[in-house]
Amino acid sequence: MSVPVGVAPPDAIRRKVEAWLAEDDPADAIALTARPDGPAETVLSINGCRVRVVPCPTPLAARAALHDRADGERLVLLTELTDSELGDGVLAHLSKQTVRKIDPWDLVRQMFGGVGALDPTLVRVGRWVANALTDHAPADGWPAPPGAILTRDHALRSLTSELLDLPPAELDDSGLVQWSTDARRQLRFTQLPEAVADGITAYLTGTAGHAAVPMMAAVRAGNGVDVIPLGLLAGLLWPAGSERAAEVEAAVGRTRLEPRFGGLRPSPQQAESLHQAAEAWVYRTLESGDNGRDEAMRLLRRAEAIAAEVEITALLSASTVLPSGFVQRLRAFADAVRLAVPAGGSAFSAAVARAQWALARMEEHRAAEPRRVETARMAVRLLRWLHTTDGPPPATLLDALHRQVRQDGWVDRARLDVFAGDPDAQVAEAYRLLHRAVDARRSRHDQQFATLLAAATSAETEPGALLRVEDVLDRVVQPILDTGRRVLLLVMDGMGVAAATELAESVTRTGAWVELTPDGGPRTGVLAALPTVTEASRCSLLSGRIAAGGQQAERKAFRQRFAAGRLLHKSALRAGAGAALDPDVLAALDDKSIRLVAAVVNTIDDALDRSDPGTTVWGDDTITAVADLLTSASDPDRVVVIVSDHGHVVDRGPESVTLPSASNENRWRPPTDPPSDAEVAVAGSRVALGGGSVVLPWREEVRYGPRKAGYHGGAAPAEAVIPLLVLIAGDDSAVPGWAGAPVASPDWWREPLTESTSLPAEPPPATRRRPRKSVEHQTDGLFDLTPAVVAPAAAPQPVPTAPDAVAALLSSERYAQRRDPRLPLADERVAALLNTLIAGGDRATLDTLAARSGVPAHRINGTITALRRLLQVEGYPVLTLDADGRTVHLNRALLIEQFELEPR
Repeated sequence: MSVPVGVAPPDAIRRKVEAWLAEDDPADAIALTARPDGPAETVLSINGCRVRVVPCPTPLAARAALHDRADGERLVLLTELTDSELGDGVLAHLSKQTVRKIDPWDLVRQMFGGVGALDPTLVRVGRWVANALTDHAPADGWPAPPGAILTRDHALRSLTSELLDLPPAELDDSGLVQWSTDARRQLRFTQLPEAVADGITAYLTGTAGHAAVPMMAAVRAGNGVDVIPLGLLAGLLWPAGSERAAEVEAAVGRTRLEPRFGGLRPSPQQAESLHQAAEAWVYRTLESGDNGRDEAMRLLRRAEAIAAEVEITALLSASTVLPSGFVQRLRAFADAVRLAVPAGGSAFSAAVARAQWALARMEEHRAAEPRRVETARMAVRLLRWLHTTDGPPPATLLDALHRQVRQDGWVDRARLDVFAGDPDAQVAEAYRLLHRAVDARRSRHDQQFATLLAAATSAETEPGALLRVEDVLDRVVQPILDTGRRVLLLVMDGMGVAAATELAESVTRTGAWVELTPDGGPRTGVLAALPTVTEASRCSLLSGRIAAGGQQAERKAFRQRFAAGRLLHKSALRAGAGAALDPDVLAALDDKSIRLVAAVVNTIDDALDRSDPGTTVWGDDTITAVADLLTSASDPDRVVVIVSDHGHVVDRGPESVTLPSASNENRWRPPTDPPSDAEVAVAGSRVALGGGSVVLPWREEVRYGPRKAGYHGGAAPAEAVIPLLVLIAGDDSAVPGWAGAPVASPDWWREPLTESTSLPAEPPPATRRRPRKSVEHQTDGLFDLTPAVVAPAAAPQPVPTAPDAVAALLSSERYAQRRDPRLPLADERVAALLNTLIAGGDRATLDTLAARSGVPAHRINGTITALRRLLQVEGYPVLTLDADGRTVHLNRALLIEQFELEPR
């Protein structure tokens, strides 16, 4: 009695016939156990041989097929009959005189090169594998396994690679994510039987991780091209952490997103894996060129569109890649700024700390726009400045000038970015409030400066330590020349202190040039001639006395003073095609007999008429003449002095105030009318125009003439205080009276606040010792530090507090043994560096370490290297440098262990 059997797949029949023909069996027919359904007959052509497949439900049908066989033709009889039912007469004509079975695993062995055995784990996967390998065998066959056994992984990897049209090496999460972007390649997978699709997905879970399950579910649901957008959203709806403020909204979003996965509810692990794979794809693609960036942006926009469809837009701030997430973070930052802006007095540290946190969160966003992030950084710096106490008014004009150089010039730099604003209305409003608060304090400073300026000018006060523009040649340039060194004097027309801070950073960034300051102290500045216009101040600079005139007067006065020197104005610097500098300029720089070369660079001043000086970052890349001149002037015996003739203020747009004037000057007028509250009357020998008496505005928004991008001529410190930078390419101690400069930026510029931080308005003097109250407050004393509260350690002995640890280190025997007598670090410097690190939570930037330990800015890297070598015992690093290259970390526990500082 025959047993019911299934229909034989055509591919299985063909594979069996191929194997039969390969046996060189002389029989003309083969009978296969299979349900004789389907077309009456099928003709196959295999290796040039005609093979006719005939369904044979009865012995008579089998006899008829054998009788009708043509010469040279082979027969395949499909029948459910047994050998006894067919009879000996029929069996005598069949291969092996029996009805042969179609064993799919036999076919698999055959298709993989006739391997000797199958991996038992492969067979246990299920019969669907054998059938799928038979049904989807490639035209050139399956790749032979490396050994005699067909392993589960080889078979399934080969099958999956074929079905997905994906190379075997790419069957991981990144390969699958890339595959999901090609709708054509997904089509074959969507048409597979459910058992095969489930099996392939299960295998991919082992090669591609948990992301494969939701990924393939989306493909089967017809949303394969949305795998990446869905993955980006999955990380927001199935967060890795257990806490979420908008958990209800996320739950609703998950429910609305599940149909896109074919009804599958991904587990948190699956969702997070898919999210990571999608984000990794975005990162790679964004960095792969313009075409890749366009494709990534298309899918990012698609993710945002899906988010809008499922109404989870409010959750996008948690994304680090979606552009809307950056905008939401930026708006959250703006809210924090608005709350931190003080109504009066100083900003609260807690509010500033929250703004810093919001900034850090915004900076983490991969779609962050650099310009908007930089503006946000400037906003935080201004908040930190507003947190400082606004001290008493300066007692002297020199004090007011130094405040501009060391504090307010940095404020101006940040204020210009914030004034330029942001296109988002919510962010712009926060910046407007911040700028107004900053402006209120700066206006007080401007008025105090202008009052002192007017008083000192009319009193004809001796300058003392105050450096005036007419004194630069005598008090700065000539003493350097007297040491036998050559000087390149760069006159940066229109450069204020704010622009000079950018230029100094740009020029000294590589270390090729070192900044010098008087005796290695803080930067100083120069007082411009009045009014603060080129005609008066630059002519006075190059004449060495108060004078007014144009280029001809400047050249005449300069030749009288330095007969062997060269003065180059803008036209003299220009060169022909292919040359950065005129050959005569290069010749003057190379000629050792020319001790002084002065060059006037008008880039900034020109921008006041035709550009936007407020948003330009003034560096050696934007002032190319400076870079070219410095490149040609890098001899070790040359000192570069960079100075200006005056600064400038930028146009305030609708906030500008136009006052009447009898002249056509923008920022000064004759004293025909008494000064208003926004002006100051100035008279004296340092007033080079207006007959020695003029009225100057001190408020930056005031002007008299037509609107421009920027103005100068007034009494605001942004115009009247000239920056002074001295650079050398060689030994920083080679010029008497000058030494390597300390870090120029104030604490609030570079160091974050904590809620308990209290910043002084000015850094304390180097000789002053006082208890340390905060991270930002300089403490030079070694043992004056208030003991820090340290969390209990796991070890039985408590970790020593800061002064105990530092004191114990300096007095330890191992420390004494490790000190290098050839290149010793002073104990006081080691203590200052470690105290700074400990006070900063075992971390500090290089600039902060330099500022608080009294190390010149250009030497701090070498100092930290020496300290690291001193503290590194048996190769274990106590000090490490962060990936940003600017932040130093202290492993305090390792320091205590290595130097045996535990209390006994």
